Amino acid sequence: MSIADLSPVRADPPAAPAFCRLPDRGRSRLAERATSWDALLFVLFVAIFCANALASPYFLDIWNISDATFNVTEKAIVALALAFVILCGEIDISVAGTIALASTVMGWLAGTGASMPAVALAGLGTGLLCGIVNGALVTALGLPSIVATIGTMSLFRGLAYAILGDGAFTAYPAGFAFFGQGYVWEWLSFEFATFLVLAIAAGLVLHRTALGRSVRAIGYNPAAARFSGLRVARITFLAFVVTGLAAGLAAVMLTSRLGSTRPSIALGWELDIVTMVVLGGVSITGGSGSIVGVVLAAFVMGLITFGLGLLNVPGIIMSIVIGLLLIGVIALPVIVGGIGRRVSAGRP
Repeated sequence: MSIADLSPVRADPPAAPAFCRLPDRGRSRLAERATSWDALLFVLFVAIFCANALASPYFLDIWNISDATFNVTEKAIVALALAFVILCGEIDISVAGTIALASTVMGWLAGTGASMPAVALAGLGTGLLCGIVNGALVTALGLPSIVATIGTMSLFRGLAYAILGDGAFTAYPAGFAFFGQGYVWEWLSFEFATFLVLAIAAGLVLHRTALGRSVRAIGYNPAAARFSGLRVARITFLAFVVTGLAAGLAAVMLTSRLGSTRPSIALGWELDIVTMVVLGGVSITGGSGSIVGVVLAAFVMGLITFGLGLLNVPGIIMSIVIGLLLIGVIALPVIVGGIGRRVSAGRP
């Protein structure tokens, strides 16, 4: 027996139980989620909610919160579809013009004595047709989407003015008001319930299907997506069509809620809808973003406008706030990227 055999054996410290150890990959994913844009939006949502509750004693009333959803639901439904267009690297700023034209067609048809289902289907069909026009201009003719949809924005709104002039349609059939004013369960409105269902469907399509992966691939690198066999034109066309259909649905809900149609309906909504998508973390150049972010951004904007309304803030101030949000969200990645490059280069 050697001296080495008689020396005391130093046991290694006991390992921590398996359930106490967090793998490096899990820890990095947890940190990534905690610092993601969606997490920051959620914190912002909670902060604005608490600020509104402190600013107005009427904010926490469940019916007031339910009424707040009416100010944002129609825009948010269009934003869900527009997110796919922007993820493809395109843009559609004709959505408000589509709503105006769809509402005008519904009002004209209602004036002829058409039934409630026919009026609602006319609104959806008009939105679908407008989406087909936009998609064809971009994918078949190869026009830049910003130029094409500026043209159709003026075209659709102009057609609404040509049909209506200074008049208004108000004679809608019985039961049509349910789409914009009805409730499916106590304080849960039909509009908000529809938005939640569509948000879940959009999230599943974008994050759990091959179509969603294709959309992001097209926006990230259209040339590589085309060479890899993806049908870029077809998928982009489909995104425009779905956006037009969503605008038609928003027209049905908005017209039902207001009970009337004027050519100025939904005027300026393009800014709000695009802001929702970009504020939700969808890159304006395409390729990245999430539906969760778009939903949170819709809630944030809804709380901002509703809170300012409770404080009797003029509408022009709300427009300024929305404009500043859009500019800030677009400029923030550029500023952060510039700071990161300076830090990596060792400069102050």
